[in-house]
Amino acid sequence: MKVLVVEDEKGLAESISDYMNKEGYICETAATFREADERIYLYDYDCVIVDLTLPDGNGFQLIETLKKLLATTGVIIISARNALEDKIRGLEIGSDDYLTKPFHLSELNARVKSLIRRRNFGGHTEIRFREIRVNPSSRKVYVNGQLTVISRKEYDLLLYFLSNIDVVLTKVSIAEHLWGDNIDSADSLDMVYSHIKNLRRKLLEKGGSDYVRSVYGIGYKFGEP
Repeated sequence: MKVLVVEDEKGLAESISDYMNKEGYICETAATFREADERIYLYDYDCVIVDLTLPDGNGFQLIETLKKLLATTGVIIISARNALEDKIRGLEIGSDDYLTKPFHLSELNARVKSLIRRRNFGGHTEIRFREIRVNPSSRKVYVNGQLTVISRKEYDLLLYFLSNIDVVLTKVSIAEHLWGDNIDSADSLDMVYSHIKNLRRKLLEKGGSDYVRSVYGIGYKFGEP
């Protein structure tokens, strides 16, 4: 899952980013309103973690812009301000949660997981599609009840597909989702093909159906064969 952290305090932003990356997220950061505004116009995120006080703007404006662009993105406000009116305003303009500083990174992680589960998978603790079952907490995948060992990128790819059933996804959007800011390290879009090929093979080996369809000249679609 892809997360954007909007926080001008460098140490806190780095701590959140490092923790979230270790938890398996693709995590990007923005230190200013302008940088964050550019990112939400260019890229899609599953969750945006935003501080209210930024050097060149405020988080409320960013949330309002984000909701106009993509209403499905989850938003968690982090702020040293503990005023009730801030919490109410945040909820009224579309934020999903409010966490007062200081906080434990484990609590933030739990809230992000819960938010993404509600947003993308109807709040279920397990994600199911036909014979495929995914447990996000343990990051384990089962096909026809059999544990299926896949790589981290293959796991991220599978969750991206399961979040977008019957949606045509371009190769570029898949690459951005898998590598985030490090997309250049993917060398080329051939890496997308390689990960899809490996994921399909592993699902088929466990008796799964082939749900991945190539859409000529565009990308891929995951859905009923």
